[in-house]
Amino acid sequence: MSAETPPLRLAGIVNDSITDGPGIRLTVFTQGCPHHCLGCQNPQTWDFSGGQEVSPDEIMAQIKQNPLLSGVTFSGGEPLAQAAALLPLAEQIKEQGLELAIYTGYTFEQLLQLNDKHINLLLALADTLIDGPFIQAQRNLELNFRGSENQRILRAAASLAARRPIPEEAARWH
Repeated sequence: MSAETPPLRLAGIVNDSITDGPGIRLTVFTQGCPHHCLGCQNPQTWDFSGGQEVSPDEIMAQIKQNPLLSGVTFSGGEPLAQAAALLPLAEQIKEQGLELAIYTGYTFEQLLQLNDKHINLLLALADTLIDGPFIQAQRNLELNFRGSENQRILRAAASLAARRPIPEEAARWH
């Protein structure tokens, strides 16, 4: 890790995940979340000082060891709170030809309003964005890859380019 590349603060990594997107995925659970959703499945990830520091290169080495992976998912916590630190990893993931999905508690519209350079660069690299906070009253166990009905599965880069949410239409996500 270079002096310019900030380390990632992670709650953990799950290899061979089939619940965080289609296919076999490596899921990176970032540490730290400002949303504190009632009923959150990962409240241990809320504390920004918890977890452990890991370099993007360490994660990429783990990704390269698994030839069965179809993609990588950034989850959390709130991955976009570490957008600058995730960028080098996202670039390497895309260079490997893997799909990149990102879960966020922000809505796409909120992300546009933030107009954060690092978030925008990360979204431009991502294939899929699952947006919106978990809302306990809208919990639905029958949804694929989402916890509550308000959450959307969007084409990340296309939505960013169009500056409006564009739903993911691939059947494997629904």
